[in-house]
Amino acid sequence: MELTGPGLLLRPWQDADAQGALDAFRDPAIAQWNPQGDGLDLTAARRWVRRRADWSNGAHVSLAVADPAAPGTLLGSVSLHRIHDGDASIGYWTVPAARGRGLASAAVTRLTTWAFTELGLYRIELCHAVANPASCRVAERAGYLAEGTLRQSHRYGDGRRHDEHLHARLATD
Repeated sequence: MELTGPGLLLRPWQDADAQGALDAFRDPAIAQWNPQGDGLDLTAARRWVRRRADWSNGAHVSLAVADPAAPGTLLGSVSLHRIHDGDASIGYWTVPAARGRGLASAAVTRLTTWAFTELGLYRIELCHAVANPASCRVAERAGYLAEGTLRQSHRYGDGRRHDEHLHARLATD
């Protein structure tokens, strides 16, 4: 499955994405707010990519974000997690070269639309650290309304628990 939009390609993860994912996880901002890459080497990055590509348990959908003009170039990730009973959570990251051009909000919007239409989801939540204002802008641009602050709700890459903003979209929004 591939999802497209203007200047956007969301595609299945491929083994060839392992090096790009490894490079991305070495970016300080990604390492801070998406600590799943801590301690990865290329072999572990391949396993990570393969787990992302395997949707067989129905609990997640993960896609690589790429440029339609260069589909092999990894620009980011967008994923639905904890899919259950009409609800899910969404997460994303972009490599430094892809930031500042609306790619993350476009990817979140496109996957959200697909999830409401094709998966029949009703509610999707988006959480981000309060100290990550760029993610707040992504949420707002993708139509996720702010619902509140979750106090010290998630341990991030610095090992500390951070307050998070909770945003959500409903299929009826």
